[in-house]
Amino acid sequence: MHIKPRFACAFAVILALACTSQVAHTEGTQSGRRARVLITQNIDEAKLVMLRGNVRPEASAVNDRGAVPENFAMEHMLLQLQRPPELEKELQQFIDDLHDPQSPNFHKWLTAQQFGERFGVAQQDVDNVTRWLESFGFKVNFVYPSLTLMDFSGNASQVRAAFHTEIHYLDVQGARHIANVSEPQIPAALAPAVLGIVSLHDFKPRGAHKMRVPSAAFTFPGKSGGTEYAMVPGDLATIYNLNPLFNSGVSGQGQTIALIENTNLFSTSDWNTFRSTFGLSSFSGSLSTVHPGNCANPGLVGGNEGEAILDAEWATAAAPGAAILMATCADTSTTFGGLIAMQNLINANSQPPAIMSVSYAACEVENGSSANAAFNSAYQQAVSEGVWRRRRGHVRPRRFSSYARHHRKWSGIQSVRRCGRWNRFRGHLCGNKQHVLEFF
Repeated sequence: MHIKPRFACAFAVILALACTSQVAHTEGTQSGRRARVLITQNIDEAKLVMLRGNVRPEASAVNDRGAVPENFAMEHMLLQLQRPPELEKELQQFIDDLHDPQSPNFHKWLTAQQFGERFGVAQQDVDNVTRWLESFGFKVNFVYPSLTLMDFSGNASQVRAAFHTEIHYLDVQGARHIANVSEPQIPAALAPAVLGIVSLHDFKPRGAHKMRVPSAAFTFPGKSGGTEYAMVPGDLATIYNLNPLFNSGVSGQGQTIALIENTNLFSTSDWNTFRSTFGLSSFSGSLSTVHPGNCANPGLVGGNEGEAILDAEWATAAAPGAAILMATCADTSTTFGGLIAMQNLINANSQPPAIMSVSYAACEVENGSSANAAFNSAYQQAVSEGVWRRRRGHVRPRRFSSYARHHRKWSGIQSVRRCGRWNRFRGHLCGNKQHVLEFF
């Protein structure tokens, strides 16, 4: 990964399922639970451990505006669990084997249920954590099939009692936020199985685009002199040599690109105008919106709808024959709607979409250790189900497993580069076999 210093805290991730992901998933898994039970001691509330690295830098005395009300709703928080170290090592080996043609596990993708059975936390540990949460009055809404993530709801008073941290209002550059003001703590007995709360604040990943003043011109004076040229779909096809594929009839037809968002589109007319303006209307691509797992409809989120339409436009620019699926979920008071959408897709009973793309920006240092781990865990599960990732500038498909294993400190979100009038571009093309391209 190459990150320019000025973009060290701006990241975006692209995930793609290989075109061969239609291959049948593994018929079955080894019988019996694989995970070793980790919670073996009595839970003693007097013996606590701190979950470090989970306080936002904005949660300072300068910004603090006092505690939220006791009954302040904290809906759909996520608790990230962790498997035993030996099982983590086994998962990493399994991911490598999935992409080794010499391995008997080559392309033996798992379903979400199979992933949970094979690499999830022991059910006894899940039950113990569930009872502990419920003892403080939290409602455990559900445990994801991966058996590594729990969705629960409560209020600020319950958060303070269980996790020993207060939720305060913050005033950050004139905007009101909420966040925990100290590191969460949990009983030491739970620590082997509980990695942390994914988020106890409302600072969400943000759109990384920068809007320009609308203009009909595709060339314009540069800020430092000279002329700047807008990036258009024809440039994309030339730079990445897509025209031979288009000319041979390969344009992404039969594939679905799921764009992970926390907002709906303002209008689909922009997408239609983009396609007609740049000569893409003759291809068979389509655009639709779903809310995975019956999550809450986000409506329009100011600013992010611009990110969403850019995602849709440049996905169709690279794969004009593909079906573009806007997978949108509303943010909760603490959880990014895009993460909810992604989790609901990879934990569904049905096979996930062939391609998934997430393009929002978040700094891993600010994001927090538990949130970073949650993204990494989601990507581990995704690659086990057939998800692939491509790093910009590379021609050959690159295993996402290498990213998940060697770049955990970046939380699974890449640096953003802005390009021309459209500021940045991204494309996906699923051609013969495993030709999946993604780029900025």
